[in-house]
Amino acid sequence: MNDIEFAALLVSRVCHDLVSPVGAVVNGLEVLEDETDAAMRADALRLVAVSAAQAAARLQFARLAFGAAGSAGAELDLAEVSRIVEGLLKGGKMELSWQPNALNWPKDWAKLLMNTVLVAADCLPRGGKVKVETSTDPSSPGFTVTATGTVARLTADAEHALLGEPGGLLDGRSIQPYLTYQLSRGLNAGLTSTVSEGMVRFAAG
Repeated sequence: MNDIEFAALLVSRVCHDLVSPVGAVVNGLEVLEDETDAAMRADALRLVAVSAAQAAARLQFARLAFGAAGSAGAELDLAEVSRIVEGLLKGGKMELSWQPNALNWPKDWAKLLMNTVLVAADCLPRGGKVKVETSTDPSSPGFTVTATGTVARLTADAEHALLGEPGGLLDGRSIQPYLTYQLSRGLNAGLTSTVSEGMVRFAAG
């Protein structure tokens, strides 16, 4: 895969994540344009507000997790990273458990953590809990991310992508786990995944 193909697939993932909330905003605005009933208009306004907030949260997450936000060698505040991740998962079927330590991490370590959390969330199609635990030593980053739920699973495509062995099967969904692998390899983070009944756990560092 060349760089253009990689970028195209990653853009496809971002667009996939934005289609639903942006579409809901459009639908809500159409209702506001045509509807005269006060209760219906109030419902439409709530839909627009919630969906717009969700779209903004997903864009803010993608900017840091996928993009080049921050200069080379920059550090990111884990409290801010936690806030962005919480915004991404808010209003869905997942509960986030994370009390971040008051420290800064190198940008690429923070990006690896954010992408791992997203992989963990994708392991919970029916919802559940994502628990994040991070090291307390800023000079030695490391983390554990655990996804628990009634149908917690790591798809075969995601598993292969996390190992850097996609075998030509990369698409708009598995490209993000493959990005997670690339980040881990670049940091020599040793990202691992463990699957058991009702749980998928990732560890690095």
